[in-house]
Amino acid sequence: MVKFGEEEQYSSLEVEGETSEKRDTKGKTPIMETPFIGKVVRAARHNSGNGGGTVNRGIAIIDIVIRLIALAALLAASVAMGTTNQTLPFFTQFFQFQARYYDLPTFTYFVIGNAVAATYVVLSIPFSIVTIARPLAKAPRLVLVTFDAIAATLTTSAAAAAAAIVYLAHKGNSNTNWIAICQQFGNFCQRSSGAVVASFVAALLFMFLVVLSAVALKAR
Repeated sequence: MVKFGEEEQYSSLEVEGETSEKRDTKGKTPIMETPFIGKVVRAARHNSGNGGGTVNRGIAIIDIVIRLIALAALLAASVAMGTTNQTLPFFTQFFQFQARYYDLPTFTYFVIGNAVAATYVVLSIPFSIVTIARPLAKAPRLVLVTFDAIAATLTTSAAAAAAAIVYLAHKGNSNTNWIAICQQFGNFCQRSSGAVVASFVAALLFMFLVVLSAVALKAR
């Protein structure tokens, strides 16, 4: 009976030893796994941040290329319209038939609007370069998307207003006694039409820049 009690006591001690060992193992397992899980999470965040930075850097490079193209279009529009001047080879004692852009306030607004937009593009290039160096920076991108939208509005309004005058110069309007003058002032109409087309191209590029900035902000 004594031996049986001893065996029974020994068995109970053995079971208790196993139970405490399992408890120790269960208690230690989360402590061993926590640093590993933290490293995995940090690595995932790091890789995700690098991916967003790579996408934004690519968008920033496309952005600056489009800005340079828009600058060329705006300068072409401003110079073409600003130098539009044609004088007919015949004249009378009291009249000289001449067409100049500043005779029409709409064309003057067109030249000023495109010149202002071109100046903005030049000033915006440093901000675009910053977005290449720091692709995850939010402030430069917000500045660009705001003023790109304003520039798109200005360029579109100037181009649309000038397009209306160019259309009347080509087609005329009998209801308002506006005669078509492009048959006489062919060079004037050709240069002003080209300037309007270049301005519309710049306006479309500004709209595309706004979309690019929105995509870059979403990819952060």
